[in-house]
Amino acid sequence: MTTQAGPVERLLGFKEDILRAQEAIRVRRIQLRLIRLFTLTSIAGPLSIYLLTASTWRSIDMKPYNLIAGPLSVASIIVLGYLLHLEEIREEEENQTVQRLELDLELAEERRRLYASQVGLSLNQRQYAYKEDIAGGLQAYRRQSSHYRRVHNAFQAVIIIGSYATTAAASFADTPAPWKWITVGISFSVGTAAGFTGYYKYRERGYYLQKTADDIEHQENAFDLGIYPYDGDDPEANLSRLAREVESLRVEQKRREQELDQPHEGRQDSA
Repeated sequence: MTTQAGPVERLLGFKEDILRAQEAIRVRRIQLRLIRLFTLTSIAGPLSIYLLTASTWRSIDMKPYNLIAGPLSVASIIVLGYLLHLEEIREEEENQTVQRLELDLELAEERRRLYASQVGLSLNQRQYAYKEDIAGGLQAYRRQSSHYRRVHNAFQAVIIIGSYATTAAASFADTPAPWKWITVGISFSVGTAAGFTGYYKYRERGYYLQKTADDIEHQENAFDLGIYPYDGDDPEANLSRLAREVESLRVEQKRREQELDQPHEGRQDSA
């Protein structure tokens, strides 16, 4: 026990570094989403106020609405400026881009693997360490699946709402000039959203990622509960089966991603 205490503690230290890197990536992505959100509102707010005021000039009094939308737009611009200022300071002092943090995570995982191979752990111990890494893989798959679902739902909302809005706007014969440009912009947005949805296959990517995560979780739960196919009396054989099944699911997920990355003609040829 004494001889293994040092290596085990080192492995736990590497695991802590990996968890910290994963948390840093999660926080960094939230920060970047906030910057993108306030950038969008800072541009869309004043532009919407201008277009609506110009299109309803002398017909609808937009002053009550502008008294609410105007301060909100100014507040968005101020918050965006503050976030960009913090971003500039952070890049100068820490250089914490998402790519850099992901690189740190890969290096931490690689150091853990190299150390585990050098200390001469048994096959059973390596398989157990592999099992402990399953939870991190599940979180990554589910996070990516949620991201693709959000993107797909956003594009679908643009397509559905934009299609009805374009039809309604085009039904008016005497459409004022500003509304004609708005109709053109909506039609362009619908076409762009449909093109991105069809080309990048966001729904399929999210579905396969979620399916892989569910399958891996099913295998892990079956192992923890000792039910089929992990109801054997040999714990090492059950652990080996778990590692084999999970790795097979991960390889299958990579194959699906490669197929989705191929052009449509390439997928037909492969089929």
